[in-house]
Amino acid sequence: MSVVEADFAGDADLGGRIAEMGRAARAAAQALAVAPAEAKNRALTAAAAAIRDRAGSILAANQVDIEGAEAAGLSAPLIDRARLDRARLEAVAKGLEDIAALADPVGSVMAEWERPNGLKIQRVRTPLGVVGVIYESRPNVTADAGGLCLKAGNAVILRGGREAFHTNTALHAALVEGLKAAGLPEASIQLVATTDRAAVGYMLGAAEYIDVIVPRGGKSLVERVQQEARMPVFAHLEGRCHVYVHAAANPEMARDIAVNAKMRRTSICGSAETLLIDRAIAGKTGRDIVAALIEAGCEVRGDKGVAALDDRVVPARPEDWDTEYLAPIISAALVDGVEQAIDHIRAHGSEHTDAIVTDDAETAARFLNEVNSAIVMHNASTQFADGGEFGMGAEIGIATGKMHARGPVGVEQLCSFKYVVRGTGQTRP
Repeated sequence: MSVVEADFAGDADLGGRIAEMGRAARAAAQALAVAPAEAKNRALTAAAAAIRDRAGSILAANQVDIEGAEAAGLSAPLIDRARLDRARLEAVAKGLEDIAALADPVGSVMAEWERPNGLKIQRVRTPLGVVGVIYESRPNVTADAGGLCLKAGNAVILRGGREAFHTNTALHAALVEGLKAAGLPEASIQLVATTDRAAVGYMLGAAEYIDVIVPRGGKSLVERVQQEARMPVFAHLEGRCHVYVHAAANPEMARDIAVNAKMRRTSICGSAETLLIDRAIAGKTGRDIVAALIEAGCEVRGDKGVAALDDRVVPARPEDWDTEYLAPIISAALVDGVEQAIDHIRAHGSEHTDAIVTDDAETAARFLNEVNSAIVMHNASTQFADGGEFGMGAEIGIATGKMHARGPVGVEQLCSFKYVVRGTGQTRP
């Protein structure tokens, strides 16, 4: 047990400590709701500077976590998600600066109109209040979630996983340094400094203090949060993303997109898990794509049609079509046209991100219209399913639900709204 964790465990009881954090967060949220944009931006840029200044100690803390994860026998994808290096840490700091550069969403007018009786009505963005984030592996979530919530005027309570405990603690200290530099409440960004899983249960029951919960991790974590949370949840269970190579696809583009979508970084939720190839081009383009994937180090698990393209293909099992591998493995099938591809995605996708590669504009339009995933793409890698790549600075997660937030959850999605009505003495008859 680390010194920080020991301090947390020294409280009278875990439930009481979570409630105490909730009360502090609620008070901080009231201050943040009216904090000027300049103060929030100053906190973000100061936190980014603190991360760079503390890079050595943060990376040392990360090495402790990685060694612990390896000793515990965690899977390679989980270890990769937890790992930081100089480049990844710089991306974390840059992400905070990118968030600072965004327009302040709080108080922005979403729509306005005037009624015949002279009432002027505006729909105006407001903070959600207190956000709880429960996550596994990725320590960058500590900074991304803290920064995004701060920019949107929300207080946040963070609970990371044991596999990145020391890294999260070090990153959180840098965020607090930023808050101090800007004169904002330190309770604006709090970290539950314990690996005791009971803390998750207490957070899920703290609807009095936490307005929304965002889980970011494996299927079991997300399912638990969705089942037990007493407040709204922004979540996705899995990223079973598809790439469909249509008959009118540019062969080189299709190959490059398929390999990148799977192999750029296999452990992220935007990594492609299933490749669908139009049967009409299987003999040449399909064979080239399958070969390129295998030569890039990917195991291809194919149906009979795909297996016939390359003797290195492993026969697919029924469960492969519903598996999020998060590893250099992809399932692959031949389909007869866009309708069959859409049907496959509807049957086996998770409504996260799905892409079509084609030069046929009409087919692309049909795919984008009929595939009801949070993100649909045309002629682009699914690896772009990321808030930073969308120009949001960062993301707190990818939401696949159909209420409020959907897709990358950035500063605007971390806001609610209210109606502001201005009159000149009108009374209702």
